[in-house]
Amino acid sequence: MCGVVGIVSNEPVNQALYDALTVLQHRGQDAAGIVTWSDEHGLKQRKGNGLVRDVFYSRHMLSLTGQVGIGHVRYPTAGGSRSSEAQPFYVNSPYGICLAHNGNLTNYEELAALLIGEDRRHLSTNSDSEVLLNVLAHELHVRVNGELTTKNVFDAIDALHRRCKGGYSVVALIVGFGIVAFRDPHGIRPLVLGEQQSSGRKNYMVASESVALDILQYDTVRDLNPGECVIVENSGAIHCHDYPDRAKHTPCIFEYVYFARPDSILDNLSVYKARLRMGEELAGKIVREFPDHDIDVVIPIPDTSRTAALQVAYHLGVKYREGFIKNRYIGRTFIMPGQEERKKSVRRKLNAIELEFRNKNVLLVDDSIVRGTTSKQIIKLAREAGARKVYFASAAPPVRYPNVYGIDMPAASELIANGHTIDEIQEIIGADRLIYQDLHGLIRSVRHGNSDITEFDTSCFSGEYVTGDVTDGYLHDLEARRNDAAKQKRETRHEQESNVVSF
Repeated sequence: MCGVVGIVSNEPVNQALYDALTVLQHRGQDAAGIVTWSDEHGLKQRKGNGLVRDVFYSRHMLSLTGQVGIGHVRYPTAGGSRSSEAQPFYVNSPYGICLAHNGNLTNYEELAALLIGEDRRHLSTNSDSEVLLNVLAHELHVRVNGELTTKNVFDAIDALHRRCKGGYSVVALIVGFGIVAFRDPHGIRPLVLGEQQSSGRKNYMVASESVALDILQYDTVRDLNPGECVIVENSGAIHCHDYPDRAKHTPCIFEYVYFARPDSILDNLSVYKARLRMGEELAGKIVREFPDHDIDVVIPIPDTSRTAALQVAYHLGVKYREGFIKNRYIGRTFIMPGQEERKKSVRRKLNAIELEFRNKNVLLVDDSIVRGTTSKQIIKLAREAGARKVYFASAAPPVRYPNVYGIDMPAASELIANGHTIDEIQEIIGADRLIYQDLHGLIRSVRHGNSDITEFDTSCFSGEYVTGDVTDGYLHDLEARRNDAAKQKRETRHEQESNVVSF
């Protein structure tokens, strides 16, 4: 998962882009980057591995001049965690294009082969974002004869949609022209448009989540439609184009479960309200399955499960307590490389408040269970803190299938629910009882506020992939690339290559 932002303003955008990326930091902690453009100084860029605060220093911010720019925060889905794959990416022909991307292309291998073999384009990384950039550049190149027009760009994006499969939201900067933003035809990955009145003209901003607009005091205009392309010229003129072959709108439901900030509104759906209703649905499931429960206290696994856990406690009529204190300087465990590293990080990340556990029957509530490593370690922490019984509830259904649209949710063999029954999972993680949310309950929770959306991408729960091109062969190849052993091998090879001295 990544976060993207683009701004066209009548004022310098460097600080605004930085602030937006800090608010989107939860979407990617591996790398960050900003590109700006001005008539006077041309393109300016700074990117690298690390958090936003670690990549950008005062000297970098001062160099990022211009009133047009895009930014990106990343964690690796396709490709690796090396600085050469930090975004935005740049290609100099035609015009000079910079691109930042959130999502994943399911036909990356096919597109890469066509770009190299037929379009005669060179690829220097294993990132599908570089493929997207080169597809856009090629489609623009074959359509433009002279001056670049909005129609050229819209036609190029329509052609890109016909070639690229998967989930993606993109912001691109075309030198001397403006910002181009577009979303995949299914609307899987989010992208929000905002505007701000300033000195007699409107400034425009696009971002992965509405919270980025809020902190910069942009008014939310709307979410981009599936397949829609929005152009904001350097002058501030805005143009919108709907993709004629757009598919049914199926946004990713896991955005609401885990990734998005609770204060964001995506596709006219409140993330906070969705999580409240997840708690209500989960409480109903607990009452049905465990009517004579002896739960003394409900404790959330911080942070994303707090909202749901609060509602669970309320509807069960039991106490809600904070039982774990989180070290906020540790990254998200399920995207950490290596099972052993994830196990160690749980102890570094969470510490139990013993008095909330001692001699109590505790219900722990988490937003989801992916590998189960974290759940098992947390249950162990609760028992060590003196809990008499430890029950565990997930606000999401069992994660049985890999996500192929931009979430590194990993090889199927590493998902604890893949190939195991709920009773087996309960035994593996060491819970006295395990309760999962139902999929239909999760869907009800999320779509409550927007009747226009009737379906979601629920592939990691249901195994149904909305783009229709995900085959068993594709998933088998994905398994080989995404499992921990393959990732470790890639990182080791990269370290070895980095240590070679050239003369």
